[in-house]
Amino acid sequence: NGAICIQPCSPSFHGETSFVCEDRKWQMLSDACASLDVRSLFQVRKLFCTDFGLCQADFSCIISDILSAPAIPGNIADIVELLTKISLLLSKNVTRGKMQSYSRIANHILNSSIISNWAFVKDRNAGSVLLDSVNSFAGNLLLRNGSESIQEPFIATKGYSIHRNTSGKSFDFSMEFNSTGNITGHVLIPEEELLRLPRASKAISVAFPTLGAILETNQLDPAFVNGMVLSVSLPEELQSILLTFEKLNKLEQVGAQCVGWHSAERRWDPRACVVRAHNVSTVVCACAHRRRTYRSFSILMAPAAPRSSLLDYLTRVGLGLSICSLVLCLVIEAVVWHHVTKTEITYMRHFCLVNIAASLLVADVLFILAAIVHNSALNYQLCVAATFFLHFFYLALFFWMFALGLLILYGLLLIFFKITRSVFLAAAFCIGYGCPLVISILTVAITEPKNGYLRSEACWLNWYETKALLAFIVPALSIIVVNLIVVVVVVVKTGRSSVGDGCKSQDLSSMIRVSKNVALLTPLLGLTWGFGLATIIDSRSLAFHVVFALLNAFQGFFILLFGTLLDRK
Repeated sequence: NGAICIQPCSPSFHGETSFVCEDRKWQMLSDACASLDVRSLFQVRKLFCTDFGLCQADFSCIISDILSAPAIPGNIADIVELLTKISLLLSKNVTRGKMQSYSRIANHILNSSIISNWAFVKDRNAGSVLLDSVNSFAGNLLLRNGSESIQEPFIATKGYSIHRNTSGKSFDFSMEFNSTGNITGHVLIPEEELLRLPRASKAISVAFPTLGAILETNQLDPAFVNGMVLSVSLPEELQSILLTFEKLNKLEQVGAQCVGWHSAERRWDPRACVVRAHNVSTVVCACAHRRRTYRSFSILMAPAAPRSSLLDYLTRVGLGLSICSLVLCLVIEAVVWHHVTKTEITYMRHFCLVNIAASLLVADVLFILAAIVHNSALNYQLCVAATFFLHFFYLALFFWMFALGLLILYGLLLIFFKITRSVFLAAAFCIGYGCPLVISILTVAITEPKNGYLRSEACWLNWYETKALLAFIVPALSIIVVNLIVVVVVVVKTGRSSVGDGCKSQDLSSMIRVSKNVALLTPLLGLTWGFGLATIIDSRSLAFHVVFALLNAFQGFFILLFGTLLDRK
């Protein structure tokens, strides 16, 4: 009956070199042995021969094994390959049972909770391969009584019989996108298109609410898929369809772009569609259907944060200047170290300053390396390592700023309480490096087993699934608040030191001293990172992003300027 058995790739596989099932003649597929490992081969064997008997016609015998396996990058790649083999070998006469089993397998690797794992699948085209496989398999779905509907949480398939006298046929989908709500999509075949049909036929549509996050945009201007992916399988005679997409992120005053997935070039192509209507929540697209080129469609949306060449320029120039400034700062400190650290207070101050500069220098370099790692062929372990050390050194930067703030309070308030250099060094290292190390280790230990340490779009802490980014935000904002209090204490203390002197010149001198203290503390203690809150409150404001980029990217230069160059010693 056209069933298939696969010859084992290795004699060590249960000691066999070949096997047959129920005395039938089997076709040997040598290419499968070259592409599948022993475990996958065992699964394929189960697919066709369970206990040396034929598997059920809907191959449900392998579903329990697949659904029980965690959707980690390696398993995702194996499942995509298995679905591809099934679509090639078993796509003839796809019954409802077959489509249900196929959809359950695909749903396992399209779950919104594991989408970030796709970023670390070695084959960057795995999402496109999955899309083509599902479209090919679903296109052969047999319709019972003129219609069929098969729904899983993250993949849905519908089919209808159509003919020239049909008064317009539509497909409506409402599907779960994540734990917070559903997303809808609508496919309409216009009545004038149906008049082209020479005979009765069928129309199949498949909806994917999460697949858009997997398919790369490959656009010069960064954009993201902002709706479900809708695939349509129609007769050759039908060449135009209308699709309505509900936006995932309903952003105001941001343009939408209707696109079709070019299956040969594996990219979103804006030439496939035009925008018919666009409002805050939905986009209507008129798209050209080509069975060999355009069968899947969606909408692209610009990111919420403004993308500007000015921001890119400020980031690159600022990071370059910061790295050079920090290196120069460390060199100057090394040269003049013995001349500027003769007292305990000056020693402690410069010791904190050197560790602040060193932490920020390493963090800036790691920031660049993490971007390079993410933009190249992704290596999961390398990305995890880059994120861990980036997290650690940015936290170290803040905690050394915290240590410097405590040192300033010690110098201003605890005048008669003296601490030895060894006690200070022990306490400073515990605060500056010990606390960040504990937080970084706990973060990766808690979130990585759940595959929730990294985000999909960058080598950085996850936010949407596990909120791992809180392990950076909470300590950083807490230290910013504490150092704001330090600034207030410095202003009050320096202001009181000149109270009672009535001379205007003394008042002016006091104001200058206060201004110098504030100007020195603000960049050194990281208060400028507080502008990040403004970018969260109004993420579409270019002005907030420019100020944030300026103050942070040039922070290394500020440390050189205020901490070293403007120091009279």
